[in-house]
Amino acid sequence: MTQSTNAGEDRDVLEGEILLPGTLLKHVHGSFERQQKRVGKRFWPTVKKALKYIPFMEDVIASYYCAMDSRTPLRVRVALMGALAYFVMPIDAIPDLLAVIGFSDDASVLFAVLALVSGHIKDEHRQKARNTLRDESEQQP
Repeated sequence: MTQSTNAGEDRDVLEGEILLPGTLLKHVHGSFERQQKRVGKRFWPTVKKALKYIPFMEDVIASYYCAMDSRTPLRVRVALMGALAYFVMPIDAIPDLLAVIGFSDDASVLFAVLALVSGHIKDEHRQKARNTLRDESEQQP
């Protein structure tokens, strides 16, 4: 038996016990918020590095806006945030430090998740992504 420390709960939680929906949701939401902060901090520098290696970068940026949108269902936000977290990690299956091939595993993970949740990426997310890419290209010499 282990003592639960989530959100001040004072109930004992047995290993293997079926968790109440609220308990699991609190855990997922707390983890999501931590991951959202990490991804938010590393996302834009990683995008700048990967821009020339990932051909569907507009979709990646749109997925970021979708994941940050509180109107997007939590399950979709969690899936997108997981893929984006993998994208921003410099050390993963194929380290991003290896120029061309370094982003190939990231692109595969992103593409797979985008295929699953693309219906939740709205026109407004795509428009923000286009604006971001346009602004980025205008800033480059």
